[in-house]
Amino acid sequence: MLTIYSVPVATYCAKLRVMMRHKGISWEELPPPGGYGSDEYRAIVPSGNLPAMIHDGFQLGDSEAIAEYLNEAFPDIPMLPDDMRPRAKAREKGRFHDTRLEPAVRAFYPQVAHETRDPAVVASSGEALSRHLSALDLLLSHATLDEDKLWLCDCGFAVTFAWIRAFEAACGLQIKWPETVLAYDARLHRFAAVRDELAAYKPAMDAYLQKAKPNT
Repeated sequence: MLTIYSVPVATYCAKLRVMMRHKGISWEELPPPGGYGSDEYRAIVPSGNLPAMIHDGFQLGDSEAIAEYLNEAFPDIPMLPDDMRPRAKAREKGRFHDTRLEPAVRAFYPQVAHETRDPAVVASSGEALSRHLSALDLLLSHATLDEDKLWLCDCGFAVTFAWIRAFEAACGLQIKWPETVLAYDARLHRFAAVRDELAAYKPAMDAYLQKAKPNT
């Protein structure tokens, strides 16, 4: 039995679900007991992180640790390269998402609410995200990974790109998208796991973005 603790709008939970969908893994999804950050949940998952996993009694937190564990536990569709150097490049790319791009997107969340949005912060956020996408452009130019496969490092980008586009539409965020990054985003959407997860995830995104609308 594989249980995943999650909440509907959590980006790293969506990232993990892309991976599990692609590998054909079945799972049960539950909200954290007592709510996110509760003492009851921390009694199960010491870090309090989401997502967290329990697989046949084995508990693990952190989306990347869970993804690598499940990649080994369910090896039929490998999502890390066999060779050392391509595998290292895959991890480099995944860390760029988790430590650079996604945190910059997360920093924009306080600007979603229309009533308290600061145009100067929206502008500076767009510049910061555009710089990260430019850096990703360079990282992609060094890629050594088979583009016909979906790798662990791709799963987070699929979700984060969707949030950036949503913020462009709902909040007036101005982004400069390098052509290589646009092509990468389009390539990710060729995978059924990405399309299916983003379709399932959209209601949670839409609900969160309601606050972006002006009060009438």
